Amino acid sequence: MFNRTGRVPVIAALMIGIGLILAPAIFQMFSRAPLGGTMIEDFEPYMVEAKIDTFRGYMDQIGVAVEQAADVRTSMIESGTVSMAEFDSQYVSVQQLTSGWAAINADMTDLLDRMNANMDDYAAVAALPPFPMFPWFFVLPGLLVAGVASSILRSMHKNRPHRQRLWVLAGLGVAITAAPVAFQMFTRAPMGRDMIDSFRPMMTRERVQNVQGYFVTLGGGEGQMRVTLIPAYVAAGGDVADHPAIAEFSAQWPTIVKDFNPMIATMSDNVDNFQAVDALPSFALFPWFFLVPGVLVAGLAGVALRRQSSPPSHLEAAS
Repeated sequence: MFNRTGRVPVIAALMIGIGLILAPAIFQMFSRAPLGGTMIEDFEPYMVEAKIDTFRGYMDQIGVAVEQAADVRTSMIESGTVSMAEFDSQYVSVQQLTSGWAAINADMTDLLDRMNANMDDYAAVAALPPFPMFPWFFVLPGLLVAGVASSILRSMHKNRPHRQRLWVLAGLGVAITAAPVAFQMFTRAPMGRDMIDSFRPMMTRERVQNVQGYFVTLGGGEGQMRVTLIPAYVAAGGDVADHPAIAEFSAQWPTIVKDFNPMIATMSDNVDNFQAVDALPSFALFPWFFLVPGVLVAGLAGVALRRQSSPPSHLEAAS
């Protein structure tokens, strides 16, 4: 005769197994997790220090050119070549660039700073198992726990031996507990949380559209400096050699666009992917989603084993 109180911990283990099975559906992991994997893959070429340094170099180069364009404006106005109002109306694109550069530079610098500061966090997240596998890390252990627990309950109902299966259930609990340690989740997952928190202000549709607009302003300013402003400045007796950064900016502009455009496109393409990942539970919680159920399942199996070993009470014997 088995100890009927041994059913309770097994039923509890069954409920935990069902909970693990349902968790990915509750958190929409099957749709959201693969989008996170796409985002991680897409950002890989840009989450390296050399690439960020290249982008910073471009911004510095543009900044010097903008300062020199402002100097040209001042020189032309002071020489009487044009009035302030005439300059601003004739060279609208140049004026938009020079007047808007401080805001553009600040926003782009913030973006690059965020990427640079999160390189280690990105690497930690990229080192986790592939995102599309995340839901199955819940479903498969849940199926095993629920299946073994159900088998034990059927054996209990039929008064058949089931002690070995209780040990299997305990082993499953230990294995689930060990998973976050094996994948270094306790160190990597919080870094993923930090990266998501840091990227949140930059991975919005409005922010991406602003960045795209910056390059329209930059392109318009560069084109007008090269085609109109500098020839007019030279015709008025100005020495272009005094402002070499403008020519360097124009010469480098095709390369700047070629390098920046894919990154901006990557940001735009991954706004929805980022929001899907951001809607998942915090990365820092993921290790505990394995540790707590694993400890509970192992503990419940241990309780059932002890109760099975203890003699039945008089009431149980009478029944």
